Amino acid sequence: MTVTTLATDSDSVTVPDAAAALADIAAALAARQVVPYLGPGAFALLPPDRCPIPRNSAELVQRLNAKVAAPGRIRSNLTAVAQFIETRKHRKTLETILNEIFRQTVPATPVHGLLAAVPAPPLVVDVWYDNVLDSLLSAAADRTWGQIQGVSHPQSTGEWVRYYAPDGTETTAEAAIGWDTVLYKPSGAVTPAGNYLISDSDYVEILTEIDIQTPIPAVVKDRRAGRHFLFLGCRFDHEIQRTFARQISKRSSDSHWAVIPGELSKNEARFLALHGIKRIDMTLEDAVEALRAGV
Repeated sequence: MTVTTLATDSDSVTVPDAAAALADIAAALAARQVVPYLGPGAFALLPPDRCPIPRNSAELVQRLNAKVAAPGRIRSNLTAVAQFIETRKHRKTLETILNEIFRQTVPATPVHGLLAAVPAPPLVVDVWYDNVLDSLLSAAADRTWGQIQGVSHPQSTGEWVRYYAPDGTETTAEAAIGWDTVLYKPSGAVTPAGNYLISDSDYVEILTEIDIQTPIPAVVKDRRAGRHFLFLGCRFDHEIQRTFARQISKRSSDSHWAVIPGELSKNEARFLALHGIKRIDMTLEDAVEALRAGV
């Protein structure tokens, strides 16, 4: 593996020995000391003809524009395009479009398969809108689990999240305490109820509160304490991505990992270095294969 040393505000964030780092991660996963943090980049492991949902924000914004064409100056900005649809066509129109896009049968990627197979992690974070991981967890008989989804605060009755049992029925924060695995979907998801944080107004609300941790559920705060985060299929080249990762992983361990191959942007390199995230410079597919062998 070629190690790239990047000039940042602190030391290089690239792990020089990926094999040793992956062995450490596998051991920590087996000991239930890791919080997997899954991004849409996992779907890049599927070829386009086998992935009916968008595999990243750029593909999603193209799908939205195909439904409702936004002005040229904002056409590549996901949150702005979602806000345009919400403002011009109504929030229900935006949610209907998103449900049509994400309510598809999607093959599980190797990343999703790994996370469903590791020994019952207490907490898994998934920031995309699909339902692949909860479908796999529903098929697993070795654990109790449920999910917590972020909801649009302007569209809700004042709550920041909702709690769902495996059958999709809404439940309580008290019930979540007893789950072996909490699946936390801070941006919402297509199932069971089509909750979405996606528009400018959604993020204006949550970003005013997330620094003081108000939108983050108590069980998430409890289960992240002392644990390492493992970022898979994530990039950190937009401020919202960095903010969510920083605030969700706050007050956990001071040592984390991210599998990100190739060149980092300056903002990404600075972010990783600042928050103790060791970058493993290898493909996601290769990293997952190594982890599955070691868990």
